Amino acid sequence: MTHQPEPLLPGVLAIDAGNSKTDVALIGADGTILGTARGGGFAPQTIGGAAAVAGLAPLVEEAAAAAGHPSWTGVLTSHVSACLANADLPVEEEALCRALESHPWGASNTVANDTFGLLRAGTDGPRGVAVVCGAGINCVGLLPDGRTARFPALGTLTGDWGGGSGLATTSMWHAVRSEDGRAGPTALARAIAEHFGLPSARAVAEAVHLGHLPTPRLHEIVRLLFAVAGEGDDVALRLIDRQADEIVRLAVVALRRLELLDSPAPVVLGGGVLASRQPLLIDNLTARLAEAAPLAEPRVVVAPPVLGAGLLGLDHLGADRQVRTRLRRAYETQRTVGV
Repeated sequence: MTHQPEPLLPGVLAIDAGNSKTDVALIGADGTILGTARGGGFAPQTIGGAAAVAGLAPLVEEAAAAAGHPSWTGVLTSHVSACLANADLPVEEEALCRALESHPWGASNTVANDTFGLLRAGTDGPRGVAVVCGAGINCVGLLPDGRTARFPALGTLTGDWGGGSGLATTSMWHAVRSEDGRAGPTALARAIAEHFGLPSARAVAEAVHLGHLPTPRLHEIVRLLFAVAGEGDDVALRLIDRQADEIVRLAVVALRRLELLDSPAPVVLGGGVLASRQPLLIDNLTARLAEAAPLAEPRVVVAPPVLGAGLLGLDHLGADRQVRTRLRRAYETQRTVGV
């Protein structure tokens, strides 16, 4: 039998790698946070899985240094729990896990889509459904026996719509058509033009196309969408209604697949769009959910998503409730809010 080397820091290396940012936390076996680091987004679909995982190395080194080990030999910690955006298919999770195994970070490694991290952050155990609505949109569900419900989440190809990217581009679609006469009026056109200091929404589109305006800045339009909707703009209100409907459709399908419609079950909501707790969206979707799944228990999680990765890692190590509670409390900004 192969002898497993003793880790330098027994515990968990938790990784939450999203589209826009990555958080890393070294967590002791007792649930204390030993060191953290933050970096940019995780894009294996663009640069490849191995390169994306290799790009995490500076963050792991920064967290290790914060824990008092600026350099080390052997294995850093007991287990790597990585919740990764763009790990949408099981085959992608497996490939990313193999990439992790090529680094001396953990004696064992697990990879899950980042929505599973959100679900774990918002529940006391492996039971419930989570919908993330951040840069994109996704939904997963989990039962204690290991059964899952999930969606491909590959965008338009697999029937997905919404999240910050979907809301922003659809807002642009309506704004430009309003300006050129293909559609009726919407205050989105003026709001978008004024926000970017350009004469029209079309000029904003051209600036993005020509590279004068970074594409990620389009996500700023989501704030404008809610502001314009709050003033009664019909187009903006319809987009928010569509987003609420999409979130509830995902949640109900996942609940049905896991046979959770007839019993109380948490529906965890997270990601930037939902964590902003805009009443126009939250009130809409909770009313829809109450009608479609009366026993569902919606809750918005605004804790750092890396908490979920850490809890999954502690679960893997068999940590007791006291250890898991210590980790939750260590994140002072962690809140789970019923809606």
